[in-house]
Amino acid sequence: MGMPTRQLFKPKVQDFVIRFPTVPTPCSQFSMASSASSMLLPLGSASGIHQRISSDKIRPLVVRCLNANINAKEWRMKEYGKELNLTRRREMIGLVCGMSSLVIDVLNAKAAGLPPEDKPRLCDDACEKELENVPMVTTESGLQYKDIEVGGGPSPPVGFQVAANYVAMVPSGQIFDSSLEKKQLYIFRVGSGQVIKGLDEGILSMKVGGKRRLYIPGSLAFPKGLTSAPGRPRVAPSSPVVFDVSLEYIPGLEDDEE
Repeated sequence: MGMPTRQLFKPKVQDFVIRFPTVPTPCSQFSMASSASSMLLPLGSASGIHQRISSDKIRPLVVRCLNANINAKEWRMKEYGKELNLTRRREMIGLVCGMSSLVIDVLNAKAAGLPPEDKPRLCDDACEKELENVPMVTTESGLQYKDIEVGGGPSPPVGFQVAANYVAMVPSGQIFDSSLEKKQLYIFRVGSGQVIKGLDEGILSMKVGGKRRLYIPGSLAFPKGLTSAPGRPRVAPSSPVVFDVSLEYIPGLEDDEE
């Protein structure tokens, strides 16, 4: 009895199937249509895939893929547009902030009495140089002054009205008040407390036609100070100030002399 003949097992082709997951997107369905479909079929039968997929099935996939690409491009363009608009807005905000800072700086300069060369003065640059050689006079109250020009007229009695021009400055030279800017003489009754003590005392010893620089200490200046304003720097309470004064005339005294 002979040995039984062994029959080799020959698997059927359809018994071996390889499955791969696919992404359900139009482009992936189209790009992997042939490869993925062939892998889902038994080995050896992939050659007929192109025959089974008709052009009617491919066209919708192509259209859907193109639409998806177009939609993606549109979305990217919208996002780019948003970023561009945001960038432009930031640039505009930066520009506005920069302009605002510039305007504020200009206003601060004006509030500080700058630029001084744009304001009329009783003592010009030549006068300033000459004033360096003029001796300083100090009174018992602490008031100091230098005569820019000694007048030839009478001195004002206490209680009389005087007409004067003045330029009021902080010690740095910044102007905070001036009759020259107002283009009007300042008329007040001297020695009666209508002006600060230092100005009262300084004018009482002047003569008509004279010019004087008064260095007024804080105790004879503005006890409450002055707030800043456009064209005027702040004057701190009881801080020293400087007045250039010219005594133009004494209305009542001149009338009596005539």
